[in-house]
Amino acid sequence: MLLEVDDLCVNYGRIEAIRNVSFTVGEGEVVTLIGANGAGKTTTMKTISGLRPVRAGSIRFKGEDITSMPAHDRPVLGIAQSPEGRGVFVGMTVAENLDMGAYARVDRKTKAVKDDLDRVYSLFPRLSERQTQVAGTMSGGEQQMLAIGRALMARPTLLLLDEPSMGLAPMLIQQIFDIVTEINQQGTTVLLVEQNAAQALKRAHRAYILETGEVVREGTGAELAADPAVKAAYLGGDV
Repeated sequence: MLLEVDDLCVNYGRIEAIRNVSFTVGEGEVVTLIGANGAGKTTTMKTISGLRPVRAGSIRFKGEDITSMPAHDRPVLGIAQSPEGRGVFVGMTVAENLDMGAYARVDRKTKAVKDDLDRVYSLFPRLSERQTQVAGTMSGGEQQMLAIGRALMARPTLLLLDEPSMGLAPMLIQQIFDIVTEINQQGTTVLLVEQNAAQALKRAHRAYILETGEVVREGTGAELAADPAVKAAYLGGDV
């Protein structure tokens, strides 16, 4: 198993953000975490990236315990995140943002980085057109493409995508999810946090539902998408 999260507990002060959360991500999968605002999805992602300390439980990646590993060491292992809210470097150009994505790579002076840059530009032709544009002047959809592209420049084994469709127009949402599927088909494992549950479950091999910091359901994407209770709660359907 590529990623194993076991009984994870994370606090903000005295407030429990997530408690006893356990899930796995297998190599080559798209796994999604869905839930309402405040369910603990983003906290879970930040903790896997090393941005939140663990109160209890463990995180294993490629069989190695990384629970206490500093955040800056995790990209070297193969974990990269496209964060909620995009988080691009607004004063830097598209090309400079993408270069920052490769900062931790030991092979950044080799052709491999150029190959990955070509891959990003192939996935996101708009970024190729705007290499010299300052990121802060781009639209929300373009910034989302840049955030995903920057994460891909780390050549991750596991790509963490946190709310990639947030604030985007419906046409762009479809485009972003098509690209997520393509990224996965090219060999990158994806852990996806997404409020657009219909799209997330459609693309996911497996899914977990979080409520108030706990995993309450799990199954294949198709199983959960067809479940009447899930439809009523997250897909706008009726029980």
